[in-house]
Amino acid sequence: MDFAGLIPQFGGFIYTLVAFVVALSVIVAVHEYGHYIVGRWSGIHAEVFSLGFGPVLWSRIDKRGTRWQIAALPFGGYVKFLGDANAASGVDSETMAELYRSDPDSLRHTMHGAPLWARAATVAAGPVFNFALSIVVFAAVFMAQGVARDPLTVGTLSPNPVVQGLQPGDEVAAIAGIATPSFEDAAAWAAFTKNLPQQELLDYDVVRDGSDMTVSGPYLFPPQVNRVAPRSAAIDAGLAPGDVIVAVNGEKIWSFDQLKGFVESSDGKPLMLAVWRNGNVKDFTLVPRRTDEPQADGGYVTHWRIGIVGGMAFDPATEASGPVEAVTGGVVQVFNIMKGSLSGLWHMITGAISSCNMSGPLGIAETSGAMASQGAQSFIWFIAVLSTAVGLLNLFPIPALDGGHLVFYAYELVTGKPPSDGALRILMTVGIALILSIMVFALSNDIFC
Repeated sequence: MDFAGLIPQFGGFIYTLVAFVVALSVIVAVHEYGHYIVGRWSGIHAEVFSLGFGPVLWSRIDKRGTRWQIAALPFGGYVKFLGDANAASGVDSETMAELYRSDPDSLRHTMHGAPLWARAATVAAGPVFNFALSIVVFAAVFMAQGVARDPLTVGTLSPNPVVQGLQPGDEVAAIAGIATPSFEDAAAWAAFTKNLPQQELLDYDVVRDGSDMTVSGPYLFPPQVNRVAPRSAAIDAGLAPGDVIVAVNGEKIWSFDQLKGFVESSDGKPLMLAVWRNGNVKDFTLVPRRTDEPQADGGYVTHWRIGIVGGMAFDPATEASGPVEAVTGGVVQVFNIMKGSLSGLWHMITGAISSCNMSGPLGIAETSGAMASQGAQSFIWFIAVLSTAVGLLNLFPIPALDGGHLVFYAYELVTGKPPSDGALRILMTVGIALILSIMVFALSNDIFC
């Protein structure tokens, strides 16, 4: 056996595992802290705050009597409140009875003896904190990136095999004789990009240091790789950000639309790509994969994709984004993720798209490693996306999840009394069985899809 050949694979596995554990730990910590802090504000005492399950590796008890601990299995966490029998917030009947006999007033500080509003707020806080984390991260990224300056101005030039005359700071007045519109006018910008002639070199009318001049430059949207999608044909083949695809099946290309046309018409047949990387041209073979893509109307369309994201031939110069604009963008981003997730789930249930679109722990771990390998910003963005997904999942009305508890509280609000202990035990068992079934199904997708 070639043990030396296994070392890179083992290293990649460890990197992926560490990235997954870090992403999951951040999301779980924020989720459980939401339960803890709102419970504390509501007068409910937390006995244990645990990151992970199983044997305890480290713990300390704070001045409020809460044990903070890190456990050996870093794939989740929990807050155990006074009166809970377990991490799923089941009722500890013996503890509740003992408190009732010895100190009835202390029942107010249990999860099951607190007012309905306090229990509901404590349970809802976990998903809410997940959404808040996502909004903060998205807003921070938007503020760091800024918004493109008007008029269109060259910021950083992307590596490109085409010899060009553009320089950072050039204000682009027109390309190929077509006036450059404002980014804020979406319709005019769409028409502008559509009308650009697809050729290797274009004339750019620019303003440089106060002087008007015309210089040559590449097509505005060249077939370059800005980002590589995790679990895609491109990442499996070894494509990386900065690559420029100069030919497909021996035919020279110079626009991303040309590349897209080859991929979409491939019908899943292998494509031979000539890729320019750091001054050298290398050959890659990719097999496009069928991908279900969400549409603006809520539906899905299936296309052949290789999993790369392109962009402009240069990064536009930016200016600072205001906090209100950034936070608004963060809220919209969270809403769009939730909307897309629910739409995708519904289309999988109805059979409109493949159930292989649901990823399990292996798929999420692989994506974690892939995003971490593309840089800190990509990894942090992925954590925010996953945090929104975890918050949404926990709101599903399934017993044992936060959403299931909120349904029980709604029942109590309407009827004036909680469901019976027997009914709760049955429902919790059904809920746990359903969750385990979903996990097994998702894991089978990771293995067989």
